This record gives sequence, structure tokens and C-alpha cells, in this order.
Amino acid sequence: MFRSAGELAEGLRDARYVIDPVTLEVVYLAAKMQKPLLVEGPPGCGKTELAYAVAAAADTTVERLQCYEGITEEKAIGKFDESLQRLFLETQKDFLGQDWEGIRNRLHSLDFFAEGPLLRALRHKLKPCVLLIDELDKVDHAFEALLLEILSAWQITVPKLGTIKGEKIPFVVLSSNEERRLGDPLRRRCLYLRFEYPAVEREVEILAARSAHQEGPLLGQMAGLAHALRGWNMEKPPSIAEMLDLAQALQILGVKEIMPELRDVLLPLLAKTEGDRGRLLLREGFEGLIVDSKLYRDKLNGRGVQCISSLGRGANKRPRILRAMRGILRLGIRGPCRARGRSHPGGIRLEPLCGFQEGRCGSHAAYACDGKPVRSA
Repeated sequence: MFRSAGELAEGLRDARYVIDPVTLEVVYLAAKMQKPLLVEGPPGCGKTELAYAVAAAADTTVERLQCYEGITEEKAIGKFDESLQRLFLETQKDFLGQDWEGIRNRLHSLDFFAEGPLLRALRHKLKPCVLLIDELDKVDHAFEALLLEILSAWQITVPKLGTIKGEKIPFVVLSSNEERRLGDPLRRRCLYLRFEYPAVEREVEILAARSAHQEGPLLGQMAGLAHALRGWNMEKPPSIAEMLDLAQALQILGVKEIMPELRDVLLPLLAKTEGDRGRLLLREGFEGLIVDSKLYRDKLNGRGVQCISSLGRGANKRPRILRAMRGILRLGIRGPCRARGRSHPGGIRLEPLCGFQEGRCGSHAAYACDGKPVRSA
């Protein structure tokens, strides 16, 4: 399918799929060794898109088996078309004669069989296709066992039809969201990849490759917002595809920076359950996420955050200041930190390299990540 890992990398780059070097080598090995690729991870982290990217890189098609609870063998492999068989008997009865064995063999042939994705994948003639078995964790163990023959011997046995061997061995991607643990017999036949949500830097690359936005600060803020939302214990964390939808929406709206005032407009893109919507409707909750997104953006730009006094002054702003400090510590920004020496009730104090604690200086707290303390005005 691919002559070299470099050819695969170039194809995936043309397909605008961002991949790390180790994953690239594993995909290349799976293609050369003709081994299925089992990819597990949370929903929306790029598992399904990998199959389509590999197909685009190889200039071939995808045969997709979408798994669901209660899926049957007929949906995966196919079944005889009884209406077509009856039509054949009615129109050809004057020419069939009395050879019942011959008639039965003719009716139980591929001419009268409606092929499912598994059989179609084996019968590709010109070049191997990509067979995507998506969300395999939704099926039961009996259906999982059905796949073992095709994944090891590259053939399918169908009652009345016999054993059909693959003409071209497909590149197989099996994806799982880990709703249940897949069995060891299937795992034994596969190479394994583990996908997680991308780091902020990687998500900026993905957004730059897949969206029309090319402005670094906004891409950084979108990636930072995605990272903050996924770390917020949401019922339904945003997927990569949903962040691409957000990028498109911001382009349509002409937005250059995500601000708290955009909360109500962005909710349909970010909150897909009633619980998540309720949490984001809390003013302090959404504002805190925006603060986090800017912190991630500024870290990517190498600036750090020089001062948080813009969050406001006085004890009534203390929750926002504390939340900003948690974001700073979560980013791992460390350095000599000090706060303004004046005492002020309800403020905070930063301790060098050891987190933060509540103290006695006001909302003028500041820090530096370049080795030099920063004081607010």
C-alpha cells in the first residue's frame, strides 16, 4: 500500500491529518505486515479520521462497518436477496429445466447476494481498500468472534455460499471508545494504538491544518479553550471535530479573540448536554475558562502572563483571581514569583515553586516566568 514511511507521511500531510512520528511508524508497520490496527481512546480524538486519512493517502476507498448494539451478521457480511431470486425464477423458468441442483447452486451464488462491508472489503479487485470497523466496543462478544476469521485468514464463510477468500487484503482499522473491554483473541491479531485528546501544541497544528483560520493567537486560544473544557469534567467533552466547527463559526462571525461576551453564541457549539450547558451558563465558570484559554495561548506565544490585575480589584474579584492562579499552576509556569507588598484583605500571595495560598496582598498579584519578578501598576 505504501513503499515507505515517508510516502505515508506525505500522503497523510496532503490529507491534512496531523500525526506524531511514533504513530506514523506503527501505521506503516500495520500496512506492511498486513495486520489490523486497533485504536482505542475517548470519543472525538481522531480514531475514525485516521482510517479516512490513510485511505486518502493510498488513493483508495473506505468500507465502513458502523457497529451498534444488536448488529447482526447480515448487516456486516450481507444476505441473499430473496426478491431478486424470485424474479430470476419467474423470468427464467422456461429455460431452467429440471436440474434442481444447478438451479440451487445458481441461486446461492454471489449474483444474488447483497454484500455487506466486510465482504465488499475482501472483494476489492484493483487495490486494497481501507476497512473501518467503527466503535467495536458497542457489539457483544459473539459478534466480536465473528470477526476473527477475517482478521486472521482474510476470508469469510457464509452458509449456502461457502468460503470467500480475499482478493486484496484490506488495511483494517478497528476503533473503540472503551465502553467495554475487547477480548484478547481479537487483540492478539492486531497492532495497538492508544489515542488521547491532543496536547495544546498538537491541537494548534490540527486547527491550522484543517481550518481556514491562520491567525496564531486565535488558534492558540481555541486549543487552550478545548484543553480547559476537557479538564473541566464535562459530561461530553468537545471533540476535535467540534473545535473545527468552532473555528468555522468564529470565522463566520469575524471573531479575532474569544471573549466572555460570546458565551451565549458559543454555547450550542461547546455544550451538548443540559448539565454542561447549565455549568457554562454560570458567569464565573465561563469567564474562568476564557482566562485559562488565554493563559494557554500566551504560553504558546512564549509571553507567559505578566499580570492579572486586569481581572479587577477588590475582594469581590477574588474568585476570578484564584481561578487564574490555578490556571497558571496547571500550565506548569514556574519561576520567581512575588506579589505587591501592600496589605489588602482578601488577596493572594504566590510562593516560589510551591503553588499559591491565600494571603494579605490585594488583586495586584503578579508573577514572572522568565526569572524576573513582575509588578503590576
